[in-house]
Amino acid sequence: MTALLAVWFLPERASDIAREVDALFYGLLVLCGIIAIGVCAAVIVFCLRYRQGSNATRQAEQKTIPLEITWSAIPLVIFIALFIWAGAVYFHMSKPPDNATEIHVVGKQWMWKIQHPTGRREINEIHLLINQPVKLLMTSQDVIHDVFVPAFRTKQDVLPGRYTIEWFTPIKTGDYHLFCAEYCGDGHSRMGGWVHVMAPDAYAKWLADTSTTESVVAAGARLFQARGCAGCHGPNATVHAPPLNGIFGHPVALSTGKTVIADEQYIHDSILQPKKDIVAGYPDNLMPTYQGQLGEEEVMELIGYIKALGSTSGGVP
Repeated sequence: MTALLAVWFLPERASDIAREVDALFYGLLVLCGIIAIGVCAAVIVFCLRYRQGSNATRQAEQKTIPLEITWSAIPLVIFIALFIWAGAVYFHMSKPPDNATEIHVVGKQWMWKIQHPTGRREINEIHLLINQPVKLLMTSQDVIHDVFVPAFRTKQDVLPGRYTIEWFTPIKTGDYHLFCAEYCGDGHSRMGGWVHVMAPDAYAKWLADTSTTESVVAAGARLFQARGCAGCHGPNATVHAPPLNGIFGHPVALSTGKTVIADEQYIHDSILQPKKDIVAGYPDNLMPTYQGQLGEEEVMELIGYIKALGSTSGGVP
């Protein structure tokens, strides 16, 4: 029955989360439909029964409290259960698995710029391997955008100066529309693309057909040296700056007494807005800002490199 409804009302399901989202949608649709039909039926019955000139008794009932509690409690319990169900689906969609392939997405009027871990870049297209979880790390270069892939039942705002995450596991090969679902200017309707989900053999062929490029980590390492980061954060640095090796995902004590987790957003802000969160024990004028000197794609490459340092035992090169 669900499959039949999906054919008529919703796009095909091409991700693992799509079935959960559809089931939640249909559950809410059926529940609200039953309540709406019940309310309309009651209105019609009362209109006919208590119409002008009818012989219906109009004396107020004296003992209606049990009835009122019943018709209030049952819908309340049902909607609380629906809320818990929706919460479970939401939290599942919000936490990507550890083995997810991280792909960088930068929105720009009016295109999507994609970078794979291997360094392979695409415009308005994403090639994916079937049954491999994918984590999209996204930001905007200008205004608010929104990544929406109807077949995956995933939709997430893409914000300037902030990172948002969207993840899914493609389970069906094919080509699926990618839309911007947030009005972003005159060219909004043209800001779309395609997600290509490929079988292992086809995906391997696609990788082999592309020219060799430096990986995200390698590009970040190059920028780390070229921009002078190693001069302050390297193992032989003459400037006393916070160490970066193994910092990602760990707590950082700030000069304000607060503690933050060194995630992608923290590293992003430390590069572009270094005075926002000052590490405890370090002066506030130690780190220069790279605002206007680095593009969002370059910042993502630096973050990818710093994240990789957490899995190595050596110091920063």
